Amino acid sequence: MSTICFGQSTILPLWEGEIPNSQKSEEKEEYPKRNVFFISKVQVPTLEVFLPAKQLATGQAVVICPGGGYHGVAYHWEGTDLAKWFNSFGVAAFVLKYRMPNSGSVKTSYEAPLQDAQRAIRMVRRNAESYKIDPTKIGIMGFSAGGHLASTLGTQFDKVNNFEESAIDTISARPDFMVLLYPVVTMKLDFTHKGSRNALLGDKPSLDLVEEFSNELQVKENTPPTFIVHASDDKAVPVENSLQFYNALREKKIPVELHLYPKGGHGFALAKGRGNANLEKWPLLLKDWLQILN
Repeated sequence: MSTICFGQSTILPLWEGEIPNSQKSEEKEEYPKRNVFFISKVQVPTLEVFLPAKQLATGQAVVICPGGGYHGVAYHWEGTDLAKWFNSFGVAAFVLKYRMPNSGSVKTSYEAPLQDAQRAIRMVRRNAESYKIDPTKIGIMGFSAGGHLASTLGTQFDKVNNFEESAIDTISARPDFMVLLYPVVTMKLDFTHKGSRNALLGDKPSLDLVEEFSNELQVKENTPPTFIVHASDDKAVPVENSLQFYNALREKKIPVELHLYPKGGHGFALAKGRGNANLEKWPLLLKDWLQILN
């Protein structure tokens, strides 16, 4: 497998050869000007590797899915910044740059992000020994629409591939834990984020498709333990997304920890520089949760 190296990190292409569920297009990856580094129209999905110092390594690992409304990824704000934070206390981290469902290079919109997330977990698990991680301690983390992708993987990790499989596709794609930050969970119109829904499912999706990707309806007994953070004043993704998912997990007796903050809005990531001392504590709560989980 070829690699792309930048500084001390390594960027791996997710797919060898032809990318499944893809088609030729004139589209190119773009980097629109925003207040954070943003990548849209992803053409080549990748996984960036961040490994902790050997002396700190706990054996845990997490694949991070940045948000961006299924139109792109806030790659540093909700990706590499978190990866470095995880490394500081011994957790290996992998930032996923996944394909966008509304890309002209994708054939079936709603299949591409999940295919990339499944492959990311499988790659990390296959290489667990070389990364010095425990293959039974690999989680998924997602922000906003990335939280929808993470919760889709957590509830539908065993979805059968519709492309020719290779040996890696026989490896389990089940994450051992989930971490969801202000996640889009439902595709139902009452509480969904409409931009994410339209990008993933189109303007007029069938009822079956809406239910299939409303992840509060897809929780099963083997859905992994979950940690959720949301702000009650989130105007972009209503807090009901997290509340409904929390209740669905409890009904299936899945261990779940939910932290709600009265103020914080949307897209706060590590919550630094927002003048909200209370909200800034959520990463410490996650760190404690992971250590107990460990």
